[in-house]
Amino acid sequence: MSVRLYVGNLPKEPVDRDELQAIFAEASPSVSTKVIKDRKTGKCRGFGFVTVPNDELAEQIIEKFNGHVFKDSALKIEKAQPKSKSSNEEEARPSGGGGGASGRRGGGKKSKRNTPTPDSGSVQPDPRWADDLAKLKELLSAQPNNS
Repeated sequence: MSVRLYVGNLPKEPVDRDELQAIFAEASPSVSTKVIKDRKTGKCRGFGFVTVPNDELAEQIIEKFNGHVFKDSALKIEKAQPKSKSSNEEEARPSGGGGGASGRRGGGKKSKRNTPTPDSGSVQPDPRWADDLAKLKELLSAQPNNS
């Protein structure tokens, strides 16, 4: 079964699929790559995907190439989450938690997750950031007002 890996922190300058392929081909000639580009400008959106034939090779590639410098950018490599029915390839997200400095993600479309529902009457926070948001609200409420 093939495994998809998210490759983040690609440079915004033109990145050719063959250049990316050449990096990962040394691990295995059976890998395939895809660079995600902006539809309007054709420039790299800062991420891409590598498909490998099995989990073992995926782990080896993550171990070997995570942090690898490519065109003055340290690559971030993780297993990609599976596509959902409503999303397309450009909106695929890497798996795992992680912090805010993991690169640009997402598309230009608004997520239904953050839209108010008739029942709740309010916007629900993204669950990935809910804990951080709660801590921030707590810190802000503890500060004296400087009005």
